[in-house]
Amino acid sequence: MEVRFLRAEATMAFPRGRLLAVRGGRLYVLAPDGWDAVGGRRPEGARPISREEAVRWCRFEGFGEEVLEQVPLPG
Repeated sequence: MEVRFLRAEATMAFPRGRLLAVRGGRLYVLAPDGWDAVGGRRPEGARPISREEAVRWCRFEGFGEEVLEQVPLPG
């Protein structure tokens, strides 16, 4: 199942934004302990990014790029 990545707008707590993923119509946010499901719609200001941009974000934030393969299946 395809995964699309987004980056939320920067905030004081998250200067580089948060990494989001959509899989099977379900929205997830990358937390320190893995992917958490998020209720509701995509946050205003979140923009789609490529997988390559998601890899760079992960490296900068100290996550291994393998987390991009661990987005849960919905359901």
